[in-house]
Amino acid sequence: MKIIYLGHSCFKFEKNGFAMIIDPYKTGSVPGYAPLKETANQVISSHKHADHFGLNEVKLSVTRADTPFMVSFIESYHDDKEGALRGFNNVIIVDVDGLSIVHMGDIGCELTDEQVERIRGCDVLLIPVGGFYTIDAEQAKRYVELIDPSIAIPMHYRGDGFGYDEIGTVEAFTELFDKTEEIGSELTLEGKPEGHKVIVMRGAKINV
Repeated sequence: MKIIYLGHSCFKFEKNGFAMIIDPYKTGSVPGYAPLKETANQVISSHKHADHFGLNEVKLSVTRADTPFMVSFIESYHDDKEGALRGFNNVIIVDVDGLSIVHMGDIGCELTDEQVERIRGCDVLLIPVGGFYTIDAEQAKRYVELIDPSIAIPMHYRGDGFGYDEIGTVEAFTELFDKTEEIGSELTLEGKPEGHKVIVMRGAKINV
């Protein structure tokens, strides 16, 4: 199982020759990112804002019924006003080969105890950390503590030459932890990951 971080909140999952992309951004919707120009068997989105709903940016290959990815959703809000500011958001749960991967979309609210319990102990948590449009770094840390994933991967943040000016940097999140790891744009999982760690991935489509 391979996880590829394309950038912003967009990830590509690959398993057994099948590819799925989550939250593709529309070309030009996020400063500093090149057009996606990706191919996948399946594409899904957490909500319909341009930086997450560029479904037409992904070329769909031949439809296959043998997807290894089982997808489910938790309904949530893009803000702390029950959607009054920015609408709804779906937390996306992907189960594959005994692994549970949770993509939080543009979560901007607190999940209920029952919702947290549904994803507690997941293997990989993909979580926004930039604030303003989503939860911020400190709120993301609290979610990591509540959900207790084996691996937490930050997304939706600003860096040198990419991302929205009004959102925070990934360092505001990583400095809240004793230890973090930085890697490239790909993470391969061979079996269930052990321990608990924060991994910062570099977006493959950063145009700098």
